[in-house]
Amino acid sequence: MTDWKLGETYQSNSGEVRWDAFGAGEPLVLLHGTPFSSYVWRRLAKALGAGRRVYVWDMPGYGSSEMAAGQDVSLGAQGRVFAELLAHWRLDEPQVVAHDFGGAVALRAHLLHGVRYRRLAVVDPVALAPWGSPFFRLVRDSAEVFERLPPHLHRALVREYVSTASGPGLHPATLDALVQPWLGDAGQPAFYRQIAQSEQRFTDEIQGRYGELDLPVLVCWGTDDSWIPVARAHELAAAIPGARLRLIEGAGHLVQEDAPAELTAALLDFLA
Repeated sequence: MTDWKLGETYQSNSGEVRWDAFGAGEPLVLLHGTPFSSYVWRRLAKALGAGRRVYVWDMPGYGSSEMAAGQDVSLGAQGRVFAELLAHWRLDEPQVVAHDFGGAVALRAHLLHGVRYRRLAVVDPVALAPWGSPFFRLVRDSAEVFERLPPHLHRALVREYVSTASGPGLHPATLDALVQPWLGDAGQPAFYRQIAQSEQRFTDEIQGRYGELDLPVLVCWGTDDSWIPVARAHELAAAIPGARLRLIEGAGHLVQEDAPAELTAALLDFLA
């Protein structure tokens, strides 16, 4: 990840958060998902930054942010940290784009913590029950066992898992960059920690309130998403008053990697 570094820090209740911002103009905040980091926004952030002040951050327990034993990296914690960060940045009503797990974080911050957005775009978000693949549930129920895997087996497992997030397949260098934070003495237990704490109750708390959303919302989805079926895109858009739906043909769950130009165009049209 030598070409993507976050130069600022914020000390949250869930550990140190690495973040950065660039450009000038209306604020736009990008949220990553799991098991990823702000790295997935590296190309789109530059394209979306024309005329905007773009904020990117690695959630506690992810990417370059702090990873520690006993750390709370649940959706509940991340929603609170996001609300804290927006206050730290003094952003009253930014535009927000959130992917996967980040979608739930943004929705929780808005519905439970009173954070306001000018516009919200969610990309293949974790938002509707049930969620979590059979592999995800297996690891969640046996995280302590998986933490003890030999490093070479852990690396192979993470590489295989992350690779399935793409429809056409990830470039080897991109796959390496996405996997790297989850390796080593801190990264390996952090990978299983974040899965162990990914409980559906955090989305159950807000799923019945999507009808309360009173702001422009865009739902983007890769049609070849094997992690969260595209049928959920239609279900979520129908649950949010006035939501716009944009399907990205041929893209998997990692739309940022599979179809960056198409996703950028959809977001620019919405954010304008």
